[in-house]
Amino acid sequence: MIAIDGLTVEFGGTTLFKDISFAINEKDRIALMGKNGAGKSTLLKIIAGARTPSAGKISAPKDTVIAYLPQHLMSDNNRTVFEEASQAFANIFAMQREIDELNAQLTERTDYESDSYYALIEQVSALSEKFYTIEEINYDAEVEKILLGLGFVRDDFTRPTSEFSGGWRMRIELAKILLQKPDLILLDEPTNHLDIESVIWLEEFLINSAKAVIVISHDKTFVDNITNRTLEITMGRIYDYKVNYSTYLQLRMERRAQQQKAMEEQQKMIADTQEFIDRFKGTYSKTNQVQSRVRMLEKLELLEVDEEDTSALRLKFPTSPRSGNYPVITEGLSKSYGDYNVYSNASLTIERGDRVAFVGKNGEGKSTLIKSIMQEIDFEGSLTLGHNVQIGYFAQNQASLLDEELTVFQTIDDVAKGDIRTKIRDILGAFMFGGDSSTKKVKVLSGGERTRLAMIKLLLEPVNLLILDEPTNHLDIKTKDILKSALNDFDGTLIVVSHDRDFLDGLVTKVYEFGNKRVKEHLGDIWSFLDKKKMDNLRELEKKIKFPSGQIN
Repeated sequence: MIAIDGLTVEFGGTTLFKDISFAINEKDRIALMGKNGAGKSTLLKIIAGARTPSAGKISAPKDTVIAYLPQHLMSDNNRTVFEEASQAFANIFAMQREIDELNAQLTERTDYESDSYYALIEQVSALSEKFYTIEEINYDAEVEKILLGLGFVRDDFTRPTSEFSGGWRMRIELAKILLQKPDLILLDEPTNHLDIESVIWLEEFLINSAKAVIVISHDKTFVDNITNRTLEITMGRIYDYKVNYSTYLQLRMERRAQQQKAMEEQQKMIADTQEFIDRFKGTYSKTNQVQSRVRMLEKLELLEVDEEDTSALRLKFPTSPRSGNYPVITEGLSKSYGDYNVYSNASLTIERGDRVAFVGKNGEGKSTLIKSIMQEIDFEGSLTLGHNVQIGYFAQNQASLLDEELTVFQTIDDVAKGDIRTKIRDILGAFMFGGDSSTKKVKVLSGGERTRLAMIKLLLEPVNLLILDEPTNHLDIKTKDILKSALNDFDGTLIVVSHDRDFLDGLVTKVYEFGNKRVKEHLGDIWSFLDKKKMDNLRELEKKIKFPSGQIN
């Protein structure tokens, strides 16, 4: 058991949280929830030992291994992917080398009766005892299994890590953590850089193999599938629910209703008390009663309701200008970079009003096809955009395209038209730009804040074909729900690249799967696609099993 006792974090005169305590037990799979800025990532860093609290302590049994996946990337080095992943076992390999070196000394020395010789024997014995208690495993096979599960192919194993994007380097860091089989795994937004197949694989690994997990994630399905406990940080306090995320939401709503009722009753009591004080403060016979009530009000701790829930806010896209019947048609589309073929002979027909998901492993061509539609890259084959198609495009680097000299409010005010202009401040508040945040210049915003601002801007532009490339990576669950609701009301055509199953659920009715240099159409929603994919994978596995002659299968 790991105990968090009386933890307090203060900086710049602000208390992030105060005197929070809880325990982490084996088989706990904890979702750490709370609005942006509540202190979730800070708490993970403290548990990981990467940050010191203002007060309080973390207690754990000796030799407890805590592994932490932060949101930043590993530094460059010259190791290959396989060598870097194998660093998970570096301490075991170092222990083995030390035992070999000590044994070599024992062989060479002849002072068998000396104290130093006996000390050397004791050192070897202690180290060997510790080494041989470690479960015997095939290290290379374990590294291979984890890397393949996270979406790497064998050809990647010998490539230097420097050749990989930030998202793929994050996967290597995740592989190292999973290979260590730690007592506690701390994951900060682990699914942001994973495709759907890798997310599903990670879920199964954490459920079946992990000892204890704490995860910060805005992927609702992932959180619901893997967790059995929810910790919420809000207004400097922590609430502990022994349930998964969806059940926690219901209990949280009930808690807020109780808080609201208690606060209203307290406000009424204060008003009644103040009325008594004002009425009798000059009356000699009531002096003691008046003073007693004044002291009571001075000592009274005011009740508060936890953060306001604005998820009921609904955004609506401007009415779409009508496009032709077929906004996008491709025939025999192919794309290669030098000798590397991304996909070949891709033929798609997207009708007006279609809601389409592009899914598949990273690097299989989803964003490449979108760039072809946007005429950003050249390609082979035919691609036709329909009559009067007006595209709204959210690229993965959309946040970097904002005007840095404008304020948050100006950025939105420039594109808002009609009645929506009266709701700009409400919209900004729903996307966590309330109060003074709306006067900040874009250049001082974090990457996540810029992403949210770019998303709001897109929501307000009149278009009839929306193309969204990983739009949810930096959005919290509440903001994603607002966006999803607006997209469901959108009367144009939608193409979305996403690995977030909950976001795609109820949003898309057609799936294009990218893989093996092909683009394959699946009619139906994301769950019917995943069910079919699971069955296809099982059939492939069955085909690979060799049965002895005459055996019934």
